[in-house]
Amino acid sequence: MAFRSGSFATFLIVCPTCFFLGIIFSLFPYDYPLLWSTTPTPASHYDYLEAHLRFLHASPPLIPRILHIVIFLGLAGLVAKLYRPSEANMLFDGASLVLYMCGVIVYLTNIVKGLRLVSLGQYGTDLANAPEEADQFLGREESLKVLAASNTILALVLVGVLILQAGEWYAERKDAQESEILSRRAGEGGKKEKAEQSPTGRVTRQASGSKKKQ
Repeated sequence: MAFRSGSFATFLIVCPTCFFLGIIFSLFPYDYPLLWSTTPTPASHYDYLEAHLRFLHASPPLIPRILHIVIFLGLAGLVAKLYRPSEANMLFDGASLVLYMCGVIVYLTNIVKGLRLVSLGQYGTDLANAPEEADQFLGREESLKVLAASNTILALVLVGVLILQAGEWYAERKDAQESEILSRRAGEGGKKEKAEQSPTGRVTRQASGSKKKQ
């Protein structure tokens, strides 16, 4: 019998996802001028963003530990829902797990690495071992734009996880409603059959009794 995950596993997925979306939304005022504004980004904005990112990266060790615990809780919720899955679980929760892992990869490869570079203050030529290798590394503005784009990608991935979880809830709700309707129809059909059979039984008994009297 397929394991039907409860609401607690869904809670473990939805809450961390919304938590991460809140963090990304708090960075949106810094990312918007870099990616979405039509006016040229002033140099002072890069200074503000760089100072903010350095402050985040220099936060106490408790903060990243809490962040990693929340990441693990979301992953644990997805794994719990995929234990002995049904077809609906494989479709929705499997896709949610893929998107969630994509978000983790973006976080580890782009965001964490970008925060380290910003904290060091080394871009482009500072990272090159030779002058001809300078073109292979991104400069300061490009590195900050990559971080902003990574936040946008991560937000889209997390929204996709929420959409898949909402779709799974809707599909399970519709299945429950349809099964309830079918059970009601089956019950009504059984009652009708009993009602149709009971009068005929009485007639035959009365007829047999009249024959005995004769």
